Amino acid sequence: MLDELLQIMDKLLSETGCPWDREQTHESLRENMLEESYEAIEAINTRDMTSLKEELGDVLLQVVFHAKIAEKSDNFTMEDIIENLCNKLISRHTHIFGEDKATDAADALRIWESNKMKNRTPVSAIESIPKALPALVRAAKVLKHSPEKPPSQEALVDDIKAALEALSSSDTFNFEIFGNILLQMVNLSAFLGVNAEFSLTNAIEGFINTNIQKTP
Repeated sequence: MLDELLQIMDKLLSETGCPWDREQTHESLRENMLEESYEAIEAINTRDMTSLKEELGDVLLQVVFHAKIAEKSDNFTMEDIIENLCNKLISRHTHIFGEDKATDAADALRIWESNKMKNRTPVSAIESIPKALPALVRAAKVLKHSPEKPPSQEALVDDIKAALEALSSSDTFNFEIFGNILLQMVNLSAFLGVNAEFSLTNAIEGFINTNIQKTP
């Protein structure tokens, strides 16, 4: 079926294919990739397997679309993408394809992260984090790789309290202090083992259910 999908895309991008498809670029398709990914996440959140099947197909379409655009420019092919992915899966799962041992999911994740960080420094790991990520997700990833760690959860809470006091005592709104509070809140979420992005999403839904839906 993958071969059939690739053939369909070849037809759509050919001289006798779809005029709209032929005009697309990696840049013009950025929003599509983002939207399709979020729609797939929405289907997961609502546990709608019928929608998830469809949305994953839409995500796959974006991957194939980009692959075929790249192929037309002699950059890379779908086969290159798959080969790179296979190599990554093997190199990261050394507890399956190598000598490492994992007795549980935590061990497996630790080994994956260790293999991922090979030949990387904390600085290079941070620099490789995409700037296009949602701010909360990017903050969590940056803080995870930062060599500077707060000494304790209590110290981090104290820093947040001090920043809030500084913000409330300021005559004018201080964007820098406010941004630092948000960053430290993400840092706190790591100490608590809470996903900041999911936590905020749940809070938003709770706000909607409590306030918006009750509005006559």
